[in-house]
Amino acid sequence: METIIGTALVISILLGLSGLKIDREYQRGVIFRLGRMKSVRGPGMYWIIPVLDQKKQVDIRTKTVDIQPQETITADSVTIKVNAVLYYRLIDPNKAINKVENYEIAVYQTALTTLRNVVGQNILDDVLQNRDKINNTIQEIVDEVTGPWGVVIERVEMKDVEIPPSMQRAMAKEAEAVREKRARIIKAAAEQEASIKLAEASQKIVENPAVLELRRLQMLTEIGAENNTTTVLMIPSDFLMMAKNLSDVVQAATKSQDKSAEKAETSSVSSETVTPQLQESREVNLNFLADGQHSTSDKILADS
Repeated sequence: METIIGTALVISILLGLSGLKIDREYQRGVIFRLGRMKSVRGPGMYWIIPVLDQKKQVDIRTKTVDIQPQETITADSVTIKVNAVLYYRLIDPNKAINKVENYEIAVYQTALTTLRNVVGQNILDDVLQNRDKINNTIQEIVDEVTGPWGVVIERVEMKDVEIPPSMQRAMAKEAEAVREKRARIIKAAAEQEASIKLAEASQKIVENPAVLELRRLQMLTEIGAENNTTTVLMIPSDFLMMAKNLSDVVQAATKSQDKSAEKAETSSVSSETVTPQLQESREVNLNFLADGQHSTSDKILADS
């Protein structure tokens, strides 16, 4: 009898000890009693009724899911491959166990399809330049789907976008053209500013010619700073002014000679037009005198 009692006591102690459960800080235990949801226990040590209670343990730490590269077509008909990484964690172990069969696979498949759909709704430039916007859109959609499962999406990040080689060459040419355009605009703006400054400097030099001499001396200093064999011949500005005045005098004399030559040609043309008229009038007078002499001689002969 004592043996039976001792055996029963040992069995009861063992059953009692088997009901002790320990969960770590990042673990929770979902307790089912006779198949029905009882409670969520943990962390720490707690006791459940052996045989009647069953425990399903879950991890509430943030999980990282690597989404494999997915081939999709963007809104501008460019085929690309995109992969991403997903961060999520459990906030309600009861829903994660009872609302979905396998929450890990469900979250992964939801993120996979959402990634392809969102990328397909954007053009290639937006996918490359506005990744933060696409990441936020994917996070909102996936979080809305997984919310009833007791899962919260903490972050979604696109890791890499694979572009076809032909598209890479086209984009490189476009970027080169844009950089060349920007360089030409900057160069044109610099030339415009330089021309404005040169115009202001020329006005200052005209107002004060001594500034030009100082500029020449500065230029000589810059040339002499380097070790070279350049020979510089300085010509005073007075010689330049003298040559300019001499050229002005020569031009004025040439213009006066041209004007006198034009006047001489005009007078010769007028004299040539008058001479034929005088000759014609002389011939008329001679003819008249000849006619008068003939008529007088005819009259004298008639009288005789």
